[in-house]
Amino acid sequence: MARANLPSIASGEGGLARYLDEIRRFPMLEPNEEYMLAKRYAEHDDRDAAHRLVTSHLRLVAKIAMGYRGYGLPIGEVVSEGNVGLMQAVKRFDADRGFRLATYAMWWIKASIQEYILRSWSLVKMGTTANQKRLFFNLRKMKSRIQALDEGDLRPEQVQQIATSLGVSEEEVVSMNRRLSGDASLNAPIRATEGESGEWQDWLVDQSENQEDVLVEQDEMNQRRGMLRSAMNVLNDRERRIFEARRLAEDPITLEALSGEFDISRERVRQIEVRAFEKVQKAVKDTAEAARRQLRVVSEATA
Repeated sequence: MARANLPSIASGEGGLARYLDEIRRFPMLEPNEEYMLAKRYAEHDDRDAAHRLVTSHLRLVAKIAMGYRGYGLPIGEVVSEGNVGLMQAVKRFDADRGFRLATYAMWWIKASIQEYILRSWSLVKMGTTANQKRLFFNLRKMKSRIQALDEGDLRPEQVQQIATSLGVSEEEVVSMNRRLSGDASLNAPIRATEGESGEWQDWLVDQSENQEDVLVEQDEMNQRRGMLRSAMNVLNDRERRIFEARRLAEDPITLEALSGEFDISRERVRQIEVRAFEKVQKAVKDTAEAARRQLRVVSEATA
């Protein structure tokens, strides 16, 4: 599963296009196929299985890497670092947890790319705090959100809004914006790899949904449904029936109909509905908080 066995972006004209075309040839994996490959690698150290898991997600790495093209670094190196993160994800992936590799790998890919960017930028090497790192990677997004796309200094109200949203000082926002100025123009010239040059707009990719996006969205939806099903286990039979009839049905059943079904008053049905909703809500929050704690442990372990 070494990097040498993976496609790479060659220098010269059209290198990126050829790479994207090459990685599209690797087939996507069905959920069951992905599960079996992951088990083979985890239990038998099957390198062929690991290689298939990695190559089937190279398009995901490329798409994520394109989101970091505004930092003036060779796109080939950014993709390569993302592939390292993908391989780390494959090594640590536990298929029995019930989620897809793409969902798990996205964190590792982004972390690997961001670490590379932080190592490469001289302004970061001078001792960057956690707040400055957050500002470094989110300033462009925040500027786009508030439509502050002009080059040059931000207006005072824009500085204040960004500082408040990201939890940093206004001085840090002004300083970082000045350091990163000049990246906004899509016609700015770049030199991506030796012998290859162009403008930023030449490196933009199709933003329409692709298979990776659909896969991740479906996986997240399945996880939410699974969390809800698990949370509903805290309900007794009557609470579950009323909760499903009132909160989950496309055409909710009336309080009057349910009161007749259980031979209780409409007010009592309403009380049970509210209590059931609160119990499910708490169970979902507890599950989500447990997942966040686990993610923090992983993040701290690799920081």
